[in-house]
Amino acid sequence: MQVTISPGAINGTVTANPSKSAMQRAVAAALLSKGTSIIRNPGLSNDCLAALDVAQKLGAIINRTEDHIEITGNGSKLNPEKEINCGESGLGIRMFTPVAALSEQSITINGHGSLTVRPMNFFEEVLPQLDIKISSREGKLPLNIQGPLHPKNITIDGSLSSQFLTGLLMAYGAVAEDVTITVKDLKSKPYIALTLQLMEQFGIKVKEENFEKFYFGKRQQYKAGEYTVEGDWSGAAFLLVAAAVAGKAEVHHLNTQSAQSDKAILEALEKAGAGLLPGMFTVIVEKNKLQAFDFDATDCPDLFPPLVALAANCEGTTKILGVNRLAHKESDRGKTLQQEFGKMGIAIDLHGDEMLVHGGTGIKGTTVSSHNDHRIAMACAVAALTADAPVIVEDAEAINKSYPEFFEHLQKIGGIVKKEETSLTH
Repeated sequence: MQVTISPGAINGTVTANPSKSAMQRAVAAALLSKGTSIIRNPGLSNDCLAALDVAQKLGAIINRTEDHIEITGNGSKLNPEKEINCGESGLGIRMFTPVAALSEQSITINGHGSLTVRPMNFFEEVLPQLDIKISSREGKLPLNIQGPLHPKNITIDGSLSSQFLTGLLMAYGAVAEDVTITVKDLKSKPYIALTLQLMEQFGIKVKEENFEKFYFGKRQQYKAGEYTVEGDWSGAAFLLVAAAVAGKAEVHHLNTQSAQSDKAILEALEKAGAGLLPGMFTVIVEKNKLQAFDFDATDCPDLFPPLVALAANCEGTTKILGVNRLAHKESDRGKTLQQEFGKMGIAIDLHGDEMLVHGGTGIKGTTVSSHNDHRIAMACAVAALTADAPVIVEDAEAINKSYPEFFEHLQKIGGIVKKEETSLTH
């Protein structure tokens, strides 16, 4: 799909799409609960659909109604099929692998797209310590695992990804007793806070010390219940930036008390000088004179693309830290941002862990590629709002991974969007 976004003013009200981070965790917790859980405001992006498919293949019964999803689980007694596929979801593969390992059956875990080239070595380093047999294709998918997982006191390296820790915590929650997971150098602490918050909602309490030690006392059980998926800060960040650079918007269903790390977009907007009025579940942003800012995105690497779209519209050079977290995303995101924003006339320098965005030089209309990366497609679309001519985004269907409604929502707040289906030979 090719999408053309024309320059124009933003003005309107929109409801944020459901958080895929919260949705996928809720699906895993419901799978591990005995009984039927009801998930309200469910996310239906590709990653969320993949999570539902995995839960079903691990033995859950899934019933989709018009406004909610019912998931019936059988506690830690999984009934898996021989193969599960996590689609292109990094969280999905890292979270469901330890969960699937609760079963004593042999399971092949696969994915597609960029997931097939992402490193999976940490599974082979940690899972054998928990009596799980595992093999891979030289550190890449597919993985073959055979449990059952026996929870033990272990120490893991949290510097590469917090998602694997999420999977371990969720799996331990179902079977652990009197054991501790110790984590060194944890990145993305807010995502682990979200995991713990969600586990507690499903009846599992974990004692946590400084995000370094996670203690499981007496054996607990996940309890089926009702859960409403909150709005997604990482998707909404693009709408909030659109308002900050090109007009005014009111975005509903955003919890400012959320454990999602990407609510830090509010801090960046404030530093840049945007007009900001956060309510309890609503955020209003409007355009002001914007200046360059410094921001550390190490704990919220998914904010890089909207931050670059914001920085492109700020006078001066913006410094964003955390580039090292970007290499193993849907694309090598630091380089992809440099390349595509370069086409739009915005110079970006990469120095180790630091990105410098030279803003205020004017954004040029041109044709850019999403590199099949949902967040790159959205960042370029937001930058187009203040360009000197329309911007064409190629392979724009990449947004389906996390935010299928993005272009509709952009139109809702005044964006001028024209979609064209491209032939497969394109």
